[in-house]
Amino acid sequence: MSIFVDENTKVVYQGLTGSQGRFYGLLNREYGTQVVAGTNPKKAGTDIEGIPVYASVGAAVEATGANASCVFIPAPGVLNAVMDAAEGGVEFIVVITEGVPAQDEAWFYNKLRRDYPQVRLLGPNCPGIISPGKCNIGITAGHIAKAGGPVGIVSRSGTLTYQALYELKEKGIGVTTCVGIGGDPVPGTSFIDCLEAFEADPETRAVMMIGEIGGSAEEDAAAFIKDKMSKPVVAYVAGVTAPPGKKMGHAGAIVSGGKGTAAAKMDALRDAGAQVGQNPTEAGELMTEVVAKLG
Repeated sequence: MSIFVDENTKVVYQGLTGSQGRFYGLLNREYGTQVVAGTNPKKAGTDIEGIPVYASVGAAVEATGANASCVFIPAPGVLNAVMDAAEGGVEFIVVITEGVPAQDEAWFYNKLRRDYPQVRLLGPNCPGIISPGKCNIGITAGHIAKAGGPVGIVSRSGTLTYQALYELKEKGIGVTTCVGIGGDPVPGTSFIDCLEAFEADPETRAVMMIGEIGGSAEEDAAAFIKDKMSKPVVAYVAGVTAPPGKKMGHAGAIVSGGKGTAAAKMDALRDAGAQVGQNPTEAGELMTEVVAKLG
């Protein structure tokens, strides 16, 4: 199985008529994803290589049965795009856009939780989600992912998401689903959301978790792993050499005082029973050992 998306997921691309939305929308369709529509109020009634364009997500849902959206709208328009998707009836919204104002993220995150609890938001500022061989929503290169399980991946870092997929493929290990949750201060989907879903998925037998400095998400995940996870977890935390007080990469990757350091996160994960690699390659090797023991 997979989590959140599969071969039955039908996706509407918000921003399909833009250069990036068009490129990745068509690439995802080529992978096999059901990319059924795009949106642009000014270009409704046109199409992008056979993909119809509608004025709103609601119109796209009514015409095509879309149940997910992928947002490639520029940052100032993301708030309205997210609400158009939620109001339009999709249940899964993937926001690729980076640079979304933090106050906008906080506003639509809480609006969805309060008024649209059936809707799952992934991102903003994330690479998206891929269930290899079934569905790819976002900017992950499909050819670096091997289908067939038994590993689920969840990562805050886009680049390390790709490396994790590639490391496992090179070792002949398949993936059920890989979720890039993004590194912004207000992520729509958390480590715990993914860990919980992987724990419930019978075909995911082990989990790779990739974190980074800043915030307490990894420590929160460690507590969940310790109390709720029966499946083995291999982890890696980026940013061991990051200087305190300096933002590194993502908007959420900032260490304040003694909190949010890579060392503290790694200790918490080890204490929870996870195996922790010192670098992505070592994490891949540890997962290879875990998979071998699964039989």
